[in-house]
Amino acid sequence: MIKGFGGVFWRTKNVDDVKKWYSKVFKIDLEEWNGTIIKPQLGNETIFSLFTEDNSYFPTEQQVMLNFQVENLDETINHLEQIGVPLVKEKEISDFGKFAWIKDPDGRLVELWEK
Repeated sequence: MIKGFGGVFWRTKNVDDVKKWYSKVFKIDLEEWNGTIIKPQLGNETIFSLFTEDNSYFPTEQQVMLNFQVENLDETINHLEQIGVPLVKEKEISDFGKFAWIKDPDGRLVELWEK
């Protein structure tokens, strides 16, 4: 019935600071309407998954977690180190891929995934 996700939307107390952070950290060109269009690339996947309220995979006070698929996690981590964004959990490798985590200016945990 659905073709894909139409977007990710959330509220923030400081749109300008969060917009600048996402632009700097992920090189996302956010436009005047405070958003951008990310076109899927071949082989890219979007996962929709539900978690119980007490699941500890991401903070229980956080209702939604962003997961960005990246080309090369090591290069992404190097970029983060160069601009002073610390990892909040060390890189992990599993059967599902490579993962790392950072927090955005609102304290939201953001997951990075290399498939």
